[in-house]
Amino acid sequence: MRIANLSQRTNQGGQIETFDEFSWRFSCPGGKAGRYRLAQIDDYQALRRSRFPWMPPCHLRLEARASHNHLSGTWGFGFWNDPFGMNLGFGGKRLLPAFPDAAWFFFASEPNYLSFRNHLPAQGALAAVFRSPLVPAWMLAPLGIAAPLLVFRWFSRLARRAAASLVQEDSGEIKLDLTEWHTYDLVWDDSGVQFLIDDQLVRQTQITPRGPLGLVMWLDNQYAAWQPDGRLKYGTLETGARWIEIRNLTIT
Repeated sequence: MRIANLSQRTNQGGQIETFDEFSWRFSCPGGKAGRYRLAQIDDYQALRRSRFPWMPPCHLRLEARASHNHLSGTWGFGFWNDPFGMNLGFGGKRLLPAFPDAAWFFFASEPNYLSFRNHLPAQGALAAVFRSPLVPAWMLAPLGIAAPLLVFRWFSRLARRAAASLVQEDSGEIKLDLTEWHTYDLVWDDSGVQFLIDDQLVRQTQITPRGPLGLVMWLDNQYAAWQPDGRLKYGTLETGARWIEIRNLTIT
């Protein structure tokens, strides 16, 4: 299947250098916390979630490396449903949040904590999958009314447990030198997802995200943490200058 309609998004000095049609360098300058620095390519910005382009079976393959093994913030590549994206000001058509569906290689520094389940890794270099129930977006609108209650630890713990009961999840930690070129494969079909690095299977799960999903590749300086004790924090981090490179992207 042809990869089409790729769009670039940058913020606060983030840059994307194109080497060829499917090879790029994503870079963000150093700076203090408080400003969201982003370099991102995706193929869904002007689409409703129901029109996102990717369904199983499909196979993403690319090569990637990073400037450092530990980049403050998050970066990665794969498929998701942009569950929190309102796209206000970006020409998008998603006005309400959704439960997450994703299959991706996700790299998250401290203090990120991005799992609903206490036994799964929630930061570091991850191969991760989320699958959520099919719920119309308008039914989630009332949750916004309850969001202020998350400041209360007891309520936040209950909400996190409820999320864990609704959202299926699987993730595994990856151990490798991220500054070296590696080949990453994500094979998504109706029976599950396989993650391979340098043609070696590193994670396999029978949990498969609910499509359609969009392609995303990004580098930023943000964090989000929903801890098992109910503490909920999010924001941006102070960072040095950093970059990632992606080349030879194919999706079949």
